[in-house]
Amino acid sequence: MMKKIAILLITATVALLAAAQMANPVTFTSQLKTNGTSEGEIVFTGKIDKGWHVYSTNLNGAGPTEAAIVFNKKDGVEPVGSLKAVGKEISQYDEMFGAKLRYFENSVQFVQKVKFTKPNYDIDADLEYGACNDQSCLPPSSSSFKKAGKSPAVDGEKDKDKEEKEKADAEALAKAKADSLAALAAAAADSAALAPAVDSAALAALDHDALWKPVVGDIQRFDGTDGASGGRSLWYIFLLGLLGGLVALFTPCVWPIIPMTVSFFLKRAKNDKKKGIKDAITYGISIVVIYLALGLIVTAIFGPSALNALSTNAVFNIFLCLLLVVFALSFFGMFEIKLPSKWSNAVDNKASNTSGLLSIFLMAFTLALVSFSCTGPIIGFLLVDFATSGNFWGPAIGMFGFALALALPFTLFALFPSWLKSAPKSGGWMNILKVVLGFIELAFACKFFSVADLAYGWHLMDREVFLCLWIAIFGLLGLYLIGKLKFKSDIVEPGDETKPMPVICIMGGLISIAFAIYMLPGLWGAPCKAVSAFAPPMNTQDFNLNTKEVRAAYTDYEQGMAAAAAAGKPVFLDFTGFGCVNCRKMEAAVWTDPTVADKLNKDYVLISLFVDDKRPLPEPIEVTEATGEKRTLRTIGDKWSYLQRYKFGSNTQPFYVCVDPQGNALSGSFSYKEDVPAFLNFLDGGLTKFKE
Repeated sequence: MMKKIAILLITATVALLAAAQMANPVTFTSQLKTNGTSEGEIVFTGKIDKGWHVYSTNLNGAGPTEAAIVFNKKDGVEPVGSLKAVGKEISQYDEMFGAKLRYFENSVQFVQKVKFTKPNYDIDADLEYGACNDQSCLPPSSSSFKKAGKSPAVDGEKDKDKEEKEKADAEALAKAKADSLAALAAAAADSAALAPAVDSAALAALDHDALWKPVVGDIQRFDGTDGASGGRSLWYIFLLGLLGGLVALFTPCVWPIIPMTVSFFLKRAKNDKKKGIKDAITYGISIVVIYLALGLIVTAIFGPSALNALSTNAVFNIFLCLLLVVFALSFFGMFEIKLPSKWSNAVDNKASNTSGLLSIFLMAFTLALVSFSCTGPIIGFLLVDFATSGNFWGPAIGMFGFALALALPFTLFALFPSWLKSAPKSGGWMNILKVVLGFIELAFACKFFSVADLAYGWHLMDREVFLCLWIAIFGLLGLYLIGKLKFKSDIVEPGDETKPMPVICIMGGLISIAFAIYMLPGLWGAPCKAVSAFAPPMNTQDFNLNTKEVRAAYTDYEQGMAAAAAAGKPVFLDFTGFGCVNCRKMEAAVWTDPTVADKLNKDYVLISLFVDDKRPLPEPIEVTEATGEKRTLRTIGDKWSYLQRYKFGSNTQPFYVCVDPQGNALSGSFSYKEDVPAFLNFLDGGLTKFKE
């Protein structure tokens, strides 16, 4: 008796742990609407969590799982037309699939009209749909509808022509879907054909119960110490903001203000040194408050998800590209950007006529306005980066770091006035810094234009064009820093044309030229991983001599495990999808690393399981989910999706896990994270555990 109770407790615990890890961002309810006539509507109403979206109907095999209705039983009813989507549909170009995709956020309704043909009806139908966010996608999901009863009315006369037309349309749609799915599954089919044959005796010898045994607890235990997270920490965001503030500090709009402002505060309280120091510290705190408020306002108005969507908007990226080009030309000395002087004068006059803390705060606000021409592009770039981190507090924490770096010199020089004498005066070095920032802004302008180019499919800035521009930009930057290129702003008096550059500039120039040379092989297909986060994807490059790729030998779980048992190797399970964008990114950016590719090909048996594979199973399989809900698995994708949920307690892709040939976990899980060293550590951890 005690043994049975213990088994029940363990089973319940595993089920709860699995359910706790399930991502369930979309919930559907269903109902049958009738109006007393021979026609009715099956309505599926969905609620979608913030940050997630559900794809619409009739995507024509563009990649993601489209919404569709499947009738398991339709006695006494016939569908009228196709499934219709109702709601605020969003249409956006997806660069990975090369097509416009339609989807819904927050809420959606899918409506299927039906006609009653008998006095009694019995309906059993499933709504199949796909859901994604910016980081991962759920496997193809479904919501069931079952109802039986008396028909409100029966249509005694059927329109034969209409019935035949609808049947023909349905057959044409089914054929189009089948052709699309066949194309998507081609890679997996080719891979399976090339896989070493697995002996039937080896398959028969497998312990299927052990292979499917849940290991959720082991995965969680490993992830507690060795799990890899793909998100950015607040510390990273804070340090990035701090770095941006330090860069802004040395611009010609901010640095010269420091000694003047600190001297003003010290003279203002010359008879009370403590008061002068207190005022200067208050001034620094005011700067922090102003920029922190900016970060909070951006978050409150837009929210991270809205800014994240904006960061991939083509029009926004073109605007940001042009803005950076304008600022770069200004830093090169072509013209000067200034806010209307009456703005800063009005705030300055208000500060002079006000006393106490308000006057100090207004002076800090004046600094923010005066320095806008130098800090504006830095702040704009940082805010977009902070928002795309996906962390709600990202913009606020980032702006706090930026303001802290900006305010620190005012406070330190006020505490130690003697340091002002040893501080470098603004001069030629300030102009050099401006020009360097101009080149860097041109480089980032290319990146933003590249996003727009991919969105519209212009093919104006494919990977080789992008690399050519960056090679030219950083090559010219190197020539400038070693003194071989001069701008008008560098020549203040005769003789400046031949004036040598400081040693630190020459060293920086050599680094910039070396970086340009490093990118040259990329024109022939070299990975150039240092710029892979900025350059367009490799598939946009026309001339590519690099044909290396990593492909799974097996796309069937049991066959792959049998092969691993025969070879005495551990298994690398890759839960993926034909429509998974981040899966392709990992395969292109991480799997192609020579060390990673060598380990996957030689040390592991690689099994890729496509959770959206629509090929039917030989026979449907009835299973019970961890939540107790019964489900019928009809396709190969259903089977692998259930395996991922039941055995590993996860339902998002990409999802990687290392197991031994008996199905025991060797490590934690690894998801989307373009970090080669972290991925290698993950693989090495599995190998070490297997050897033990």
